[in-house]
Amino acid sequence: MTGQSAAGAPHDPEAEPEAWWVFRGPSDLPAPPPWRRFPSEAGTAATRAPYLLERNEISVINAALHLHRPLLVTGRPGAGKSSLAHAVAEELGLGDVLRWSVNSRSTLQDALYRYDAVGRLREASLRREREASHGSVRRPRAPRATTAGDIGQYLRLGPLGSALAAGRPRVLLVDELDKADIDLPNDLLVVLEEGEFEIPELARLPEHQQEVPVLLSGSRERVTIHRGMVRCTHFPVVVMTSNGERDFPPAFLRRCVRLDLPEPTGERLRKIIEHNLGARAVAAAEDLIEAFQQRAQTQTLATDQLLAAVHLRISGADLTRDELLGAVLHRLDEPMAP
Repeated sequence: MTGQSAAGAPHDPEAEPEAWWVFRGPSDLPAPPPWRRFPSEAGTAATRAPYLLERNEISVINAALHLHRPLLVTGRPGAGKSSLAHAVAEELGLGDVLRWSVNSRSTLQDALYRYDAVGRLREASLRREREASHGSVRRPRAPRATTAGDIGQYLRLGPLGSALAAGRPRVLLVDELDKADIDLPNDLLVVLEEGEFEIPELARLPEHQQEVPVLLSGSRERVTIHRGMVRCTHFPVVVMTSNGERDFPPAFLRRCVRLDLPEPTGERLRKIIEHNLGARAVAAAEDLIEAFQQRAQTQTLATDQLLAAVHLRISGADLTRDELLGAVLHRLDEPMAP
């Protein structure tokens, strides 16, 4: 099979070891691209390339921060909408991003909190069975009172609930909000406008059990909920993304600051490649950039598809140009063949 070198010229497969063909094995797995590195990988640091923004885009983000309004980011798939939330969190030192990935079945309850009532009842039943098996129950006794600490073990705040309950500013990513049910955007805005919500399971507890520690989303950190009310003390940085699959109500749009990420120009694509893969990668990518721009005129493509193609080329992919484009630069608006 004839492939191409990083410079785009064919290379002789007999002159170089076929190290790229990992699947033919046995072989060690290759190092991941920079944007696919995770902290759980041994010896691998989770790093993110600098996020590219123009001055006018930065000004919109700053407007949202000053107004304490949600930032609604629109643009085609792969334009970097979700990555923007991570860039804001890193730039402002606000820790890990709280992420809520929305789909057609998502409800506001999913984002606020989850209560495992079934698990709690099962644990109570098992506890009674253990007491009975040890002979500790000789006569009927009153039901064991539920403690605040007990119910807190079966309740965990969701991403939105954690963003509001945290005692410090957090970044909340509401990803692909346009996939939600038609009523969800307005329901979400009500909570963000009021900055609070009630947890009925805690509000019904007796007066002496009104201080309940609950877990935050994605961590072992706990916050204490008083009288079942979660109240915001620091408004979170809310980044909501949309691929433009539907329109939002005017009342929703009025309460958001909008940022539309434009179609990337050739110059912007080169900057994105340089920031993610280095300056040398740009020289190896000119024909791929040209092919990407030509196809993007009539097809839905994502910028990270171009990055993937360039990464494969500079890593020594033993593929022709057409094979490389066919492997990763497939159109996103075409249904899969049955």
